[in-house]
Amino acid sequence: MKLQHNTILITGGTGGFGFEFASKLIALGNRVIITGRNTEKLQEVKQKLPKVVAIQSDVSKSADIRSLYDQVAQEFPGLNIIINNAGEMRKISLHHKHELTDITREIEINLMGPIRMVQQFLPLLRKQENAAILNVTSGIALMTFPVSPVYSASKSGLRSYTQALRVQLKHTNIKVIELVAPGSATSLNDKFLGEDGFNAGMLMAPGKIVDAAIKGMKNDKTEIYPGVARIIRIMSRIAPKFMIAQAGKTGASTMYSN
Repeated sequence: MKLQHNTILITGGTGGFGFEFASKLIALGNRVIITGRNTEKLQEVKQKLPKVVAIQSDVSKSADIRSLYDQVAQEFPGLNIIINNAGEMRKISLHHKHELTDITREIEINLMGPIRMVQQFLPLLRKQENAAILNVTSGIALMTFPVSPVYSASKSGLRSYTQALRVQLKHTNIKVIELVAPGSATSLNDKFLGEDGFNAGMLMAPGKIVDAAIKGMKNDKTEIYPGVARIIRIMSRIAPKFMIAQAGKTGASTMYSN
């Protein structure tokens, strides 16, 4: 697909992959809209990227998504690409007590958010001659990360949903793309630095991951596996128990304590 002269909406656009997508897609000649929960961070991005359109919106809130759609449909009726990037990842020991209203937070952001975004924006995307939805999953969608069980479930669920969405939309003008991101050097993984079993040297620069995603989109790839994600894809098929055992070494000293 062509990645010039599009109108693109990116959730979670204030840092990490979202910021990299925004800066690189603007440079290619696209109009880019970013969303985020934090107004101050949105303004900081606006200062760095004057051409970006920044809208405060929380993907975990249905009302925010409806309001976002109303604004975008009115001001940017040519919107033709959505990148569902917003995400949260936490270390959670299931031995400890967690509030039921909080334990599923990653599900609300990482899984329910993209599902609701797609459902809300499909009518607008259907009006475009060429449209696309890119969902950012993770290598963890292929191989659980025990220290982050709810995040693992959310990304596995998003991968499954993306595959189903692709089948249901195969006779439409909307392409469905999955970016299976490997571990990256973003704030999402900062909390694991120093943990036993965590190899920071394996983290990939977010800019390189986004470069791979853009290249894959240009080449009409439906699934994009940058860097070590390709290895995880293979190993999760031929040695799944080994991969889970290896992943289970990260944070083991605290994860299994009562």
